[in-house]
Amino acid sequence: MSTHLMRSLAAHEYLRSRLQSDFPEADDASLRDTLEGISDLPEVVATILRSHLDDLSLATALRSRLTDMQERLSRIADRAEKKRALVASVMERADLRKITDPEFTASLRPTPPPLVVTAESDIPSTYWKPQAPKLDRAALLAVLKAGQSVPGATLGNGGVTIAVRTR
Repeated sequence: MSTHLMRSLAAHEYLRSRLQSDFPEADDASLRDTLEGISDLPEVVATILRSHLDDLSLATALRSRLTDMQERLSRIADRAEKKRALVASVMERADLRKITDPEFTASLRPTPPPLVVTAESDIPSTYWKPQAPKLDRAALLAVLKAGQSVPGATLGNGGVTIAVRTR
């Protein structure tokens, strides 16, 4: 944690304990109001939350940019593959087995026959790979939240989070 935040928290806790000991008759609302006026902790926390919101905005923008760039990469890769297939088709039809250029050499080569699966259900089990079972965490959580007991699993203790509304 930030040292400034920790100092502000320590000062806030010190001021609260001093106010409680010096004014034991003061109610909680009065103590909170007084602390709000003499402690800089709320401003420090607000500054960190603003930085948090800035980071979220940047992460969202970068995620969007990455998606756009991945789509662009996919389009360029598809275009390159179409050009390669076009050249292979033209070279084959023209019976050009090899083209030599200062930048590259292109030659037609036979490819091995690809696998074509016509009916998966007819394929013998020896050609299937067994897969390890995978825990369905969402279903397990739903059952536990519904109050049912499941051996080997339980709900943990909840924590505390902060809700930040910007709209």
